[in-house]
Amino acid sequence: MISGYVITILITVAIYAILAHSLNIITGHAGQISLGHAAFFGIGAYTSALLYTGVGLSFWLSVPLAAIAAGIIGALLGIPCLRVRDDFLAITTMGINFVVEAIFLYIPFFGGAMGIGGINLPDWFGREMSKPEYFILILAVFGLLLLLDYGLGRSWIGLAWASIREDEQAAEAMGVDVVRFKVLAFILGSMIGGLAGGFYAHFLTFIMPQNFGFPMSIVILSMVVFGGIGTRWGPLLGALILGVLPELSRPIMEYRTFLYGLLLLFMMRFQPDGLLGSESILMRGIRRLAVRPAPSR
Repeated sequence: MISGYVITILITVAIYAILAHSLNIITGHAGQISLGHAAFFGIGAYTSALLYTGVGLSFWLSVPLAAIAAGIIGALLGIPCLRVRDDFLAITTMGINFVVEAIFLYIPFFGGAMGIGGINLPDWFGREMSKPEYFILILAVFGLLLLLDYGLGRSWIGLAWASIREDEQAAEAMGVDVVRFKVLAFILGSMIGGLAGGFYAHFLTFIMPQNFGFPMSIVILSMVVFGGIGTRWGPLLGALILGVLPELSRPIMEYRTFLYGLLLLFMMRFQPDGLLGSESILMRGIRRLAVRPAPSR
C-alpha cells in the first residue's frame, strides 16, 4: 500500500504535469511567451469550486465546465495579446496574472482572502473517491492529453504552430492564418490549464488567491523549460523533478521562486532545449551511445 504522504505527492505531480503540458501548447508548440499561466489555473479552480459549493453541481460537471470557462476567458484575453510580441507579450500575460489574482482576492464573491472551502473529492459508486483512485483518474486524463498532443503534432494544426514558432512572418507569407492558430493555442492551453485547476481544487478541498499568483506561473514555466520546451515528454519530466524537489528541500521552500528564477536563467543560457530537447547534453549523450560502434573481436 502507498502511504498517504506519497500519494499526495503523486497527485500533485500529476496535476503539475497536466498544467505544464497546457503551457507547453502555448509556449512550446505555438511559440507564444506566457508568464501568467497560473491565471487560467486559478480560473479553472475557482470556477469548479463555485459550481460545486455554490450551485451544487457534481465534480463530474463542475470540472469540465471549469475547463470550458478557462478556455473562453483564454480566448478573450488571448485576442488582445495577439497585438504584441516578445517582451511586450510576456509583460501583458504577466499583467493578466496579477489582475486575475487581484479579482479573486478583493471581490467578496470569490471569497476574498479567506478563499473557498468545502470542496470535496469526487463521488462515485455511492461513496467518496479515495486518493489513490483520484490519482489514477488524473493519470488517465493525462494519458488522453498525451494522445491529443500526439494527434495535434501530426496534423495541420501542429504544422501551423511549428511554422509560427519558427518564423511568424514567413508563416503568414505562406498563407498560414496566424491569428486563428494563435487563438486556438491560447484556447486549448487555457482549457487544459483550467482542467488542472479543477482537479487541484477538489484535491486541496480549500483554495486561496495566493495559490494562483505570479510565483506559480514561474513554477509552471520552470517545469516546461527544465524538461524541454516544445517536447512531448519534457513537461512531464520537469513536473516530476520540480514537483518532488520541494519535498526534498523543505528548509529552503521560502526561496523557491528565487531558486526557480535562477534555474530558468541557467537553463535558457546553457541548456535552452531543456533535458529532453534535441540538442540537450542528455540527448546528445544518448545519440553518441546509440551510434558507438561495437568493439571488434
